[in-house]
Amino acid sequence: MAIILIKLLFSLVVTSLSVATFAATPQDFLKTYEAQSGKASSVKGEQFFNAKHGKEWSCASCHESPPNHDTKHIVTGKVIKPLAPANNSARFTDEAKVDKWFKRNCNDVLNRECTAQEKADVLSWLMTVK
Repeated sequence: MAIILIKLLFSLVVTSLSVATFAATPQDFLKTYEAQSGKASSVKGEQFFNAKHGKEWSCASCHESPPNHDTKHIVTGKVIKPLAPANNSARFTDEAKVDKWFKRNCNDVLNRECTAQEKADVLSWLMTVK
């Protein structure tokens, strides 16, 4: 019985390590958001990114448009690396970071979390930015 438990534990550790080292891609996130909401629209994504949604800021307030170069946060002055995946290969590759930043930035712009459709639309547009 102990040997079976040890084998099971070893299997779980190996599986956990392989999952932890998996690097997602922007396409992976887009597929996930589309599965939750429907087909993404890059046109709607660009409109959403540049629009103010009843608050003072838009996404472009900090990331500028197009978001293909370093910018600075309008309040903190901290440098923000390019948001477009074509200009920053680290963008949309880490699920925890993607979740964190969508949650924080959507709250800043919308005063709520973004829907899966909004995320899909914005990401589909960002994937076209060169």
